[in-house]
Amino acid sequence: MELKPTKTLSGFIELLPAQQRCFDECAARMQRVLKTAGFAHLDLPAIERAEVLTDKDNWDEIETQMFLFQKGDTKMGLRYDGTVGLSRYVAGHINDLTFPFRAYQFARNYRGERPQRGRYREFYQMDLDIMGIDTLSENYDAEIVATLARAYESIADFIGPVSIRVGNRRFWNAMFEYLGLNAEQSRATFILIDKRDKISDFYDGLVESVGQRAADEINRVFSDGYKSFCGASDALDAAIAELDSFIVLLDSMGIKNAQIDLGIMRGHAYYTGIVFEFFLVNFPELGAIGGGGRYDNLASKFSKTKIIGVGAAVGFSRLMVALMDDNRIDLTPFMNPIRAAVLCMGNDQVVYAMRVLSALRASDIVAVPYLDAGRKFKNQVEFADKINADYSIIIGDVERESEMLTVKNMETGQQQQLDIENTVKLLKQKL
Repeated sequence: MELKPTKTLSGFIELLPAQQRCFDECAARMQRVLKTAGFAHLDLPAIERAEVLTDKDNWDEIETQMFLFQKGDTKMGLRYDGTVGLSRYVAGHINDLTFPFRAYQFARNYRGERPQRGRYREFYQMDLDIMGIDTLSENYDAEIVATLARAYESIADFIGPVSIRVGNRRFWNAMFEYLGLNAEQSRATFILIDKRDKISDFYDGLVESVGQRAADEINRVFSDGYKSFCGASDALDAAIAELDSFIVLLDSMGIKNAQIDLGIMRGHAYYTGIVFEFFLVNFPELGAIGGGGRYDNLASKFSKTKIIGVGAAVGFSRLMVALMDDNRIDLTPFMNPIRAAVLCMGNDQVVYAMRVLSALRASDIVAVPYLDAGRKFKNQVEFADKINADYSIIIGDVERESEMLTVKNMETGQQQQLDIENTVKLLKQKL
C-alpha cells in the first residue's frame, strides 16, 4: 500500500512540542494583559455566510483571497480576519452589550493567498477593539495602544522590546484639503505614502500624481516635520494638536516608546483617525508586527446604528514562527517540561504508582507514568531520559510495601528514599 504524505499543505503551520509550548505561553501572557484591561474574550464562528464576508457576487474574483464553499443553497466561507465577524456580532447583539464595549479575539484565520515566508493560509491573529455608539473619545485610541504595548511587554523576554510609530489620517486629509487635491489625487497619494519605504521613486511618483508644488509640500512633512505646518489651516492645526496630545497621553500611561511617523497609513480607506504600528527593536527587518487605528463606522452593512471603534491586530503566528524559524527565541525553558517520570517495576506496582501520580498532579507537578510495567528497568529509565524528566520515581516491590519511593535526580544520578509528602516537597523546589 502506498503511504500517504505526511507533509502539511503549503501555507499551514505545524510546530514541534517545545515551539508549541513557547507559542502557547506567549499567547497566554498577552491574553492575561487584555483580560486585566477588561477586554471580553470572544470566540466567534470560523465559518460565516459568504454575504457577510464579502459584498461581491462574483466568486471567481475573490476565491483566490478567501476559502469559499457551498452546502445546499447556502454559500459560506472561512473568516479571513476578526473584523467582519466582530461587526456582525456587535450589530446583532447591540441591545445586549454595554458601550463602550471592549473585546478581544485570539483565533485562527484563513486566507487563500499565495503562501510565502510570513504569509500563511491558516494563522492565529489577536484582535482587540473598543467600540462606542455614535461617539467614542480619542482617549480610547491611547488605551488600545497602551494595552497592546503592555501585552508585547509581557513577552519581551522572548521577542525583545518594541517601538511604536503613530500616524494620523486626519492630518493627511487636512493636508490634501490645504493643497487642493481632488479625490483621485488623494487616493494616489495615500498609496504612495503607504509604500514610501519600499519604493525608490517616491518623490517622482508624487510629482506625477499631484504636481511639483504639492509634491514639495508633502515631502516637507518628512523632511521638516509635521509641526512645520502649524498655522497653515485650522484643520491641520487640529490634527497636529491631536498628535501632540496623543503622545502626551501615552506618556502619562507609562508608554515611552512611541513616536510620530506620518508615513504610517494602515490601508487606504479603512481607518479615519489615529493609526499606529508596532515594530521589534532587535529585528526591524520583520516589519510591522501589529497595528491598527480608528474607524468611523464598524458595522455599517449590518446596522443603521453608527458604531465607532478603535482596534488593533497582532499577526501572532507570523511573529512567533518567524522568530522561532530563525532561532531568535531561546527554547531551552520549554525543552524540559516534565518534572517526574513515574516508573513501575512490574504490574503489582501500578495501583500504588497511580496514587503517587495523583498526589504529584494534585500539587501541580508535571508527571508522566510509564505504564508498560512489564518492560525492563533499562527501558523505563531510557524513557525518563528521552522525555527529559528532571527526576525518575522508581516503584518496585520494596517501595510499594513500605509506601516509600526511590527518587532519582536524572542529571546527577543521585538517589534517595522518600515518602510521598517529602517527594512532593522536593519536586516543588526549583532546580
